Amino acid sequence: MNITLLNIINTSFEEMIAFSISKTKNIDFDIIIENEINKENYCLELLHKFNKMPLWHFSDFIDYQMSLVSNHCKWLHELEVFIHSNETLFTSKTGILKYNKIFQLIEQIQINLQSSSVKETKTNIPKKHINAENEDRYFSFYELKKQLDKTPCDKQKIILLTKERHDYKQSNIEFINLKIPLFDKQCSKEIEQIYELLKLKTELEESKPANINNPNPFNKMRFNGNLNQLVDIFYQLNRELFVDGKSYIDGNTNDLVALIVNSFVDKDGKEISPLTVKTILKPSKEEKRPNTHKRIDIEKFL
Repeated sequence: MNITLLNIINTSFEEMIAFSISKTKNIDFDIIIENEINKENYCLELLHKFNKMPLWHFSDFIDYQMSLVSNHCKWLHELEVFIHSNETLFTSKTGILKYNKIFQLIEQIQINLQSSSVKETKTNIPKKHINAENEDRYFSFYELKKQLDKTPCDKQKIILLTKERHDYKQSNIEFINLKIPLFDKQCSKEIEQIYELLKLKTELEESKPANINNPNPFNKMRFNGNLNQLVDIFYQLNRELFVDGKSYIDGNTNDLVALIVNSFVDKDGKEISPLTVKTILKPSKEEKRPNTHKRIDIEKFL
């Protein structure tokens, strides 16, 4: 991995535990920072650890880092967001293996954490809230729902519900409370509801119209190149080029669409379609952006 402060996308960690070289007690697993412990330095050194460390040490390293912080679930979620944000750094054959290994470990640890959290809550619960029992444990959706309400991440909720549902199905059930719904059915309905709400949120977000009203008195500028070349300039500044770990233009897709359609007309003097711009800006629509020899290379001007 080619790791520098310029090509890292820094994300927030609420707890950043690091040591100077003189104070470290575990030089292999400690984050070593000699100067200020801030987001930029912490993220850089965290990536350096994964870059230098062999795969078989990843599990111990993540466990060790979690032992240093007070909120294990939050730090693990922050690690997940950070690695996902920097997936472009894991492009080599070894890098891809490391990227996949990190996410496998994160998912497994999340499952273990959620499962243990549920079991800790199951004490002295009234019989009316117990869906079923076997000789080792009981299953209570009432208690599970309390845990879900404390879990901020939808992905973690789905993992927890799926794990509990599978545990139930694989158990030798000795008692079923017929006065309340079956435990696995309640889990399945809750998972369906989460997916349905996620889909609705996505559709609502995508349906928000770009603000194409031009509040400024100046005339729109004519871009005499191809429209996809113009949009690609903003794509590069927003998604590919960074200064001090931040995009040159920091904004969401709708902001960029509004900026382009409010400021420019195409080479024929016609208004630019917001839908066309939005399509070109999608990372998955690489074929809509100009190929290498037609692309305007913004980086050489910066």
